[in-house]
Amino acid sequence: MKTIAITGASGFVGTSLKKYFSALGYKIISISRDVLNDNKKLEETLNQTDIVINLAGANIINRWSESYKKLLYSSRIETTSKIVNAINSIQNRPKLLISTSAVGIYDNKTTYDENGSYSNDFLSNLCQDWEKEAKKAKNESTKVSIFRFGIVMGKDGGALQKMITPFKLGLGGTIGDGKQAFSYIHINDLLNAYKFVIENEFEDTFNLTAPIPTTNKGLTLALGKTLKRPTILPVPQFVLNIIFSEGARVLTDGQSAIPKKLLELGFKFKFNTIEETIEDLCK
Repeated sequence: MKTIAITGASGFVGTSLKKYFSALGYKIISISRDVLNDNKKLEETLNQTDIVINLAGANIINRWSESYKKLLYSSRIETTSKIVNAINSIQNRPKLLISTSAVGIYDNKTTYDENGSYSNDFLSNLCQDWEKEAKKAKNESTKVSIFRFGIVMGKDGGALQKMITPFKLGLGGTIGDGKQAFSYIHINDLLNAYKFVIENEFEDTFNLTAPIPTTNKGLTLALGKTLKRPTILPVPQFVLNIIFSEGARVLTDGQSAIPKKLLELGFKFKFNTIEETIEDLCK
């Protein structure tokens, strides 16, 4: 029986991964904050682990005060550093570390595969530092893969759960003009992508996004059509700026990313379009 250790295991993606891989017969270890803050316990845990999945990080959709930006950084880079240092200190190293990143690493001027150019804003720099830290675990015994998430869509949590109520009430609409890119992935495709990479022991940087990105307007229309509700009330960008400060950029400056490397390796997405994704999750 293979063992998977997960940081950030209590979140939406972490909870889904635990249930998914447990059903496949894997032993799952949730790495708590107490373990992360105890080098000896962390090393003991990783010493009996085949795969490490690093999901830890404070919620990116929030008001970005200077103190919160420090939390966003420390919860990702410092946690990853602890994992990497522990891996590099033990004899029975895990075979694979899959660390999280985001498509926010790219600028928002065009559609990108994994070789797209990076932006120079806070989110992109955060992702770049996050990935660099994770790659320090790579050696002849341990492979490192990076998963750059789009917006994860699921029934039981994540972004869709937060946005669906106003749409059900007929109060949904685009953010601003709705032209900003929206890269997303169905939770089932995300789980299957983890399985695909783990079982084949692939080492690379992967965009975890549906093959056909959309826009905020495309998302809005898909929700309206599936829920049979009007979508005529746009959310002005300045309102989001008041609520989230600089953090509003997560919602207003989308990136358009495609999962070129997964597709080239033969991974098959079940949900390729936003219409297929929303129809499945809202039925």
